[in-house]
Amino acid sequence: MKQTGSRFFRLTIARKLLLGFLSCGFLTILIALIALTSLRLLNQINHRIIAHDVPLIDIADKLSETLLAQELYGRRSFILKSSEMEGLFSKRSEEFKRLLKQMRDLPDVSTLPLDRLASLHEEYNQIFKTGLKKGEAISSRDFQNLDRIIREKQEELIQLLNRISHDAREDRKEKSLKTLSVGRLAFWMTAGLTVGGLLMGISIALLITRNISGSIRQLKLSTVEISAGKFDHLPELPNHDELGDLSLAFQNMAQRLKHLEETSLDANPLTHLPGGLAVEKVLNKRLKEEIPLAFCQLDLSYFKAFNDRYGYARGNEVIQATAKLLSEVLKGEGKEGDFVGHIGGDDFAVITSPKRYKAISFSIINSFDKMILDFYDPQDREEGCILSVTRQGEKVTFPIMTLSIAVVTNETRRLQNHIQVGEIAAELKAYAKSFPCTIYVVDRRADRDSHQQD
Repeated sequence: MKQTGSRFFRLTIARKLLLGFLSCGFLTILIALIALTSLRLLNQINHRIIAHDVPLIDIADKLSETLLAQELYGRRSFILKSSEMEGLFSKRSEEFKRLLKQMRDLPDVSTLPLDRLASLHEEYNQIFKTGLKKGEAISSRDFQNLDRIIREKQEELIQLLNRISHDAREDRKEKSLKTLSVGRLAFWMTAGLTVGGLLMGISIALLITRNISGSIRQLKLSTVEISAGKFDHLPELPNHDELGDLSLAFQNMAQRLKHLEETSLDANPLTHLPGGLAVEKVLNKRLKEEIPLAFCQLDLSYFKAFNDRYGYARGNEVIQATAKLLSEVLKGEGKEGDFVGHIGGDDFAVITSPKRYKAISFSIINSFDKMILDFYDPQDREEGCILSVTRQGEKVTFPIMTLSIAVVTNETRRLQNHIQVGEIAAELKAYAKSFPCTIYVVDRRADRDSHQQD
């Protein structure tokens, strides 16, 4: 036993769990077999009730009703001397025979007195037919004797049918009790095995947990260190199992988190582009390293009017399409290291080199002017504007949306930080918005404060 336990502890976690799952799976299969066997037995009993007892009771009851109806039409024939009543009597007789044939066709009816039932009914018919031929008066002694014989024969038939119906009902009751017994037994066996399987599963889980709890504590300590921002010198595990692999993955994850923390990527939830903090981080880093750069701030003109006209859902689609457009343009026109971010709202940023901003800006302008038309309704697109109403109730027209690009470079001046760049870009953006078209404007002011704008 001790050697077996030692071998168990040397297994990998996957094999330990597999062993536990196989044990629970065996119990599950056993429970399923018991349940299926019980269900099969219950199905057989219910099928017997449905295929034999229920139709037998129904046919027996119908036979009794038919016999009574036949007797009624027979007596009316005696009284009214009507051939129509005789026909109805014969019709009920045929119906009785048909029902009797249906009873013969049921399964397991060999023990029923069906032949006796058939012969009694035939005698019953003959007595009526004999009486009808004689045409005795109702008040005569011969008719009284005939009526007595009819009643006796009918009573014998009714009693025989009642006995068949009673036996079928008793058989159905017995089978119903048996289904209850089988169901109760299946329930308790299934419940017992389920509880046993649960206890066994808990025991195996506790055994595995106890075996690996030390490693888990070390990994937990690693998560605490990572949560505190300490990504170096994490606890290492000597294990060569899955937990050892997990510890190695923690080391790699810590290095990745360290990198992400350094870059401070705060992706915008709508476009999934890096947010304003990431833009500031990248911009300050390149300014600090004095890397030649061109900072392009992009802003959608008449975006609020578009939102008021078509709603925020379509406005969000425009924002997402613009983000996709910028990313695709940078893939085609940009180089490695070029950056695109979503500052917020309808403001975007592209950071590239002074040599590439022109080609990038032209490509953005051409693509945007083609793309934006698809978001307008045909009538607004044809008219080239949209109609909006101010809060004062005044009707105002707004042109098709345009894109203003403000470009700030460090070619002719030394830029200190992202705040200075932002202020210059805001000034240029306001100037660009004064044009009724998609345009880019470049700051060409030098350190001596010469003022030129394109």
